[in-house]
Amino acid sequence: MKTYDMKAFQKKLKREMDEGRYQHTLGVMYTAAALAMRYEYDIQKAQIAGLLHDCAKCIPNGKKLKLCEKYQIPVTEVENRNPFLLHAKLGSFLASHEYDVQDEEILSAILYHTTGKPDMSLLDKIVYIADYIEPRRNKAPNLTEVRKLAFLDLDAALYKILSDTLSYLDEGTGEVDEMTIKAYEYYKAHQNQADILPE
Repeated sequence: MKTYDMKAFQKKLKREMDEGRYQHTLGVMYTAAALAMRYEYDIQKAQIAGLLHDCAKCIPNGKKLKLCEKYQIPVTEVENRNPFLLHAKLGSFLASHEYDVQDEEILSAILYHTTGKPDMSLLDKIVYIADYIEPRRNKAPNLTEVRKLAFLDLDAALYKILSDTLSYLDEGTGEVDEMTIKAYEYYKAHQNQADILPE
């Protein structure tokens, strides 16, 4: 596997992010590495995906839309109304073109770290969950339970996060991305299947 210059990546991100976002990014990188150790996944790949997951987050929303247009990145109606959601798509593109990351698993984990998707890869799950549970996070519901679950059963933790996220958005605090609903339905069926299977 290609080795990446993590120090150079961190230096670039530190310049482009506000301090809070940069500290969150480091938290996700370390949490992704811990989950990779637990589930026997490539630690460096998990760290790179965690480090770059928000690389487009601090780009102003208007500029996000312009960059997506420039690079022909498709934008949904929901994203057009809520351009902050574009940081995942744009981040995956920038990881490939500005940070020279060509690994499809890493790019996918960045692409789906906000919405999730049906049938996520192990790295997709690791980054999605690490983003939610990293140490600086303190507002999400059931965090203590989800943090514990993440190291016991990755799919159960994923389903819990998707369920809590949709409940939160249903309370009228934001629009729901269609991909999040698809991910939720997929893992709901997956959990129900696991519940009825014999031990």
